[in-house]
Amino acid sequence: MIRPLLLSLLIASSLQAQILPGTQPLEPNPDFSATMVAGIDKMALRLIEQSKTGRKPTREKLKAILGAVDERLPITALELVGDTSSPALLAETDAARILRVRWPVFDGVHGEGILIQPKDKPVARVIYIPDADTDPEKLANDAMLAYSGCEIVIPAIVSRGSEFSTNDKFGVKTNVPHREWIYRQSYELGRHIIGYEVQKMLSLVDYFSTQPKLPLLVAGLGEGGLIALYSGAIDERISSVYVWGCFEPREGVWAEPIYRNVFNLLRDFGDAEVASLIGPRPLVVQNLGFPNVQGPPEAKPGERNIAAPGKVTKPSLEAVKAEGARAKALVPGDWLMLATEEHGLKEVVTHLLPADVAGQLVKRIEPIMPQKNEQRAKVDATRQKRMVRELEAFTQRLLVTTELERKKEFWDKLPLKSVADFEKHTASERDRFWNEVIGRLPDPNLPVNAKSRFVRETDKVRIYEVTMDVWEDVFAWGWLCLPKDLKPGEKRPVVVCQHGLEGIPEDTITTDETQKAYAPYKAFTLRLAEQGFITFAPHNPYRGKDAFRTLQRKLNPLGLTLYSVINGQHQRILEWLKAQPFTQPEKIAFYGLSYGGKSAMRTPAVLKDYCLSICSGDFNEWVRKCVSSDMPMSYIHTHEYEIWEWNMGRTFNYAEMAALIAPRPFMVERGHNDGVGIDEWVNYEYAKVRRLYNKLLIGDRTTIEHFDGPHTIHGVGTFEFLKQKLGWK
Repeated sequence: MIRPLLLSLLIASSLQAQILPGTQPLEPNPDFSATMVAGIDKMALRLIEQSKTGRKPTREKLKAILGAVDERLPITALELVGDTSSPALLAETDAARILRVRWPVFDGVHGEGILIQPKDKPVARVIYIPDADTDPEKLANDAMLAYSGCEIVIPAIVSRGSEFSTNDKFGVKTNVPHREWIYRQSYELGRHIIGYEVQKMLSLVDYFSTQPKLPLLVAGLGEGGLIALYSGAIDERISSVYVWGCFEPREGVWAEPIYRNVFNLLRDFGDAEVASLIGPRPLVVQNLGFPNVQGPPEAKPGERNIAAPGKVTKPSLEAVKAEGARAKALVPGDWLMLATEEHGLKEVVTHLLPADVAGQLVKRIEPIMPQKNEQRAKVDATRQKRMVRELEAFTQRLLVTTELERKKEFWDKLPLKSVADFEKHTASERDRFWNEVIGRLPDPNLPVNAKSRFVRETDKVRIYEVTMDVWEDVFAWGWLCLPKDLKPGEKRPVVVCQHGLEGIPEDTITTDETQKAYAPYKAFTLRLAEQGFITFAPHNPYRGKDAFRTLQRKLNPLGLTLYSVINGQHQRILEWLKAQPFTQPEKIAFYGLSYGGKSAMRTPAVLKDYCLSICSGDFNEWVRKCVSSDMPMSYIHTHEYEIWEWNMGRTFNYAEMAALIAPRPFMVERGHNDGVGIDEWVNYEYAKVRRLYNKLLIGDRTTIEHFDGPHTIHGVGTFEFLKQKLGWK
C-alpha cells in the first residue's frame, strides 16, 4: 500500500513532467486561435472607445490621413465637354444654361460634372456633390436648381459599381466596387479615394477663387456628403457646408465599406472633430438620405468574388444629436444646425448663407414640374470608366515616384562608412517604421504568467504548448520543441518558426505532408529541433478569414495594424524565451513562411532581440505587388482585403525593412515556381539588400537561395545559414 505522502510526491512529480519549469499548468483549449482573435477584438473595441478623449484635430492632419498631398494643377476656367454628336449644352431654361464640363486636377486626372450657369448675375456659388450611385444629370434635371440664381457645379464621383474594376490586359474581372478598386491601389501609396475626390472639389474652389467673390456653399448627399464634410473642414475658402446622409459617430467605421477606411482617423477625428474645423462657419446636417449599401455588388459569372464586406446604416437621431453636441462643445456657438423633417428649406438656406443672399434664394427657389423626358439631360455613359481609369493611371505612375521618394528620404541618408554609424542612424528609422507605418502599442503590461502543458514527443523531441499574457484580453501562444539530448544546464540557440495565413503552430510540426495544410511547412519546426536547435512555433492571429481581417479594420482607424499586436506578442515571447535556463538569449532567430515570411520582415525589423531573420515564400517588390494593376498575382485581384499598409510605398518597401534588420544576418528563401512573386521582381528588390550589406563590408551576412519548387520551406540553404550564423554544429 502506497502511503499518502509518497502518493502526493508521485503525483507532484508526474504533474511537473507535464509542464515546463517556472510555468503553471495550462488547460487545453479547443481553439486557442479563435480565443486569441476574440481577445484582440475586445482590446480593439476598447481602444476605439477610448479614442474619443484627447483628440487634437488640425487641417494638416486631416489632409495627411486622407492622402490629399499632391499639388493641384492651376485652373482658370472650366472646360466644356462635347462634340458634334453630344454637345456640351445639355439644356437651357429662361433662367440658366446646363452644360457638361471638366477641369484639371492632377496630370491626367480631371474632375467632371455638370455646370448650371444662371443667365443673370449669380447670387452665390454651390458645389453640389451627389451620392456615389447618383449621376450628376439626375440632380441637374431638378428644375429647382436651374431657377435658384446660383452658379452650381454638380461633380461626378466614383461609383459603387464594379464594371471597370478589372484588368483589361489579363481579363481579371472582379466584383470590387470602383471606389474600393481605387482604394486598393492608392492606400499603400499614402493616397485615398476620399482624398482624391476632396482634391477634385478643392480644384473647383481654386477656380471659384479666381472669380468675383461670392458666398460658396458645398453640399453633398451620402458619399458626396462625406466628401463635402471633409472638403469644408480642410478649406476655409468654403463659406458653408450642407450634408445629407453621412454625419454620425464614426467609431463604427470599421463596419462601413472599406473605401472609408482611413488610417489614424480616430486618433484625432470623429465627425464632431471634422465638423469643428468647419465651425464657426455654418454647417447644416440633415439626418436623411443615407445610401442603402448592404455590401459590395454580387459577383457576376466570371468575376472574382473578392470585395470586402461593409454596409452603410442610418444612425439613430439620438446618436447624431450626441455627435453634434460634441462638435458644439469643441467650437461653441450656433454654427451647427441639425435639420430634421420639421425644418423647411427657408430655415436651412437662412442658416447657410448671408441674410441678403438667403432672402433672394428663398424667393427664387420654387418647386415646378420637371422637364419633359425628351428635354432631360442624358447621362454621359462614358464618364465613369474615364474617371476610374484616370485615377488608376495616376496611381500606377506613383509606383515610380514613391520609389524615388524612398531613395531620397531613406537610402540617400544612410551613413555607410561604418556599421556603428549605420546602426545609430537606423535606430530613428526603426522607430519611424514602428510608430508611423506598423503602429506601436504600449509594451506588454501584464505579468508573463506563463502556462504550459506537455503535448507529445518523438524519439528526439519533447513538445509543449505554452501561453503568456500580454495585455488585458490578449495573450501569446505557441508550441515549444525541446531536443531530448539537451543536458541539464546546457543552453542552445533558438529558432522561432512562424506559420503562414490561416495556420496554427501545430502545422509547422506535423509530419503528415499528404495534408495540404501541413505540406508547405515540411515540419520545419520539428526538423530543426531534431538537429539540436530549440524551436518555438508561435501563433500569429491571421486566422479566421473575416474574423481576423475585421481586426485590421478596427485597428487601422487608430493608426494601428495587426502587426501592432503581433509585435507586442513577440516582445513577450522574446522576454520569456530569453529567461529560460535552456536558451542562449543572444541567439534567438526568426524563420517564417508565407504570411510568416511577411512577419519575418516586419517583426525582426523592430525587435532587435531577434538576432537574424529568414524570409521564406514572401520576399517581394512588395509595394508593386500590393498596388500594380498589371501583375496577375497583385493583391488588388485577391480576397485579402486586409493586406494594405498605409503609406508604406512612400516609406518602407522590403529592402528598407531588410535595412532595419541589418547588420544582423538576413536570408531570403525563394522557390522559382512560387506564385507569390516573380523572380525578376524578387531579385530586383533583394539586389538593394545585397548592395547595402556589401557597402557595409558585411556581405557574408546575407544571401538568397533559389530552388526549383513551389510555395514551401526548402530547408537546405536556410538550415545551413542557421547553423553557421548561430554557431551550431
